[in-house]
Amino acid sequence: MPPLDDPRAIPRFRRALLRWYGANARDLPWRRTGDPYPILVSEVLLQQTRVEQALGYYTRFLAAFPNFAALAQAPEEDVLRIWAGAGYYRRARNLHRLAQAVAAEGLPHSYAELLGLPGVGSYTAAAVASIAFGEPVALVDGNVRRVLSRLWAEPEPSPRGLRERAEALLFPKDPGRWNQALMELGSLVCTPKRPNCPACPVARFCAGQEAPERYPAPRKRSQRTVSAAALVLRGPQGYLLERREGTALGGLWGFPLVEGEGALPALLARYGLPSAQPLGTVTHAFTHKRLTVRVYTAPWNGSGEDPRRRPLSALDRKILALVPGEG
Repeated sequence: MPPLDDPRAIPRFRRALLRWYGANARDLPWRRTGDPYPILVSEVLLQQTRVEQALGYYTRFLAAFPNFAALAQAPEEDVLRIWAGAGYYRRARNLHRLAQAVAAEGLPHSYAELLGLPGVGSYTAAAVASIAFGEPVALVDGNVRRVLSRLWAEPEPSPRGLRERAEALLFPKDPGRWNQALMELGSLVCTPKRPNCPACPVARFCAGQEAPERYPAPRKRSQRTVSAAALVLRGPQGYLLERREGTALGGLWGFPLVEGEGALPALLARYGLPSAQPLGTVTHAFTHKRLTVRVYTAPWNGSGEDPRRRPLSALDRKILALVPGEG
């Protein structure tokens, strides 16, 4: 029987983890404030971005938009430009919409109300409700999922089972600190590869410690490969740029790009060009596809613009880097 199936073990588990967290927690800027706004910004960033990467974007974002009112009043293009490079741009667009929804009355305090805001799912609502407002609600992110899977030696834990176990372990007197401690354990010790079990403060409660990397089993991901062509047209004042559409890059700007067979002829026909010279190839991974883009350039008589004045995606910055003098 897993040790934590005995309810008497849970208080000891909590004490051990919180003691470890008190001595080992990273000094992160969003942990130094009780202001819900920066806490929310950090949690939105951390949905798809590692802590080390998120730090720089967090600082830039708060410097540009220090509160909900400033974010709500900003043009979406400015928000995307500050977010550029962090990826998963839907997060930035939803955060902008959220700010516009709450700027007048402030952020709601409860998990249930937070769930109704743009881009706020179960994890983000639980994180903000517990950390900013002290609501006793458990959260499950990737780190917590891994920790719980190993504690109970479950290779394929169900979402409902994970939620129930997270709630059973929750320390209701300080839920924000507890949730951060559990996530920190997964981030620093109970890592996906080569977990440091000898340093784990709760190893004695772990049913999976003899073979931790078996838990959880790898998720099956399907990612199709898609070919595309991009066209770099440079005029006297800069480059021809187009506003992107769609959920992945919508609202950003980039070079004309077409996916699939016949991509280059389609681009040449669009701009009335007889041919184009190859610049190179870039690849870029999205959630469900991997894009291989052959990049071409051709003379152009239009004026163009400075791409640094627009929010460019990481893909388009890779394309720009192929241009001589821009890399």
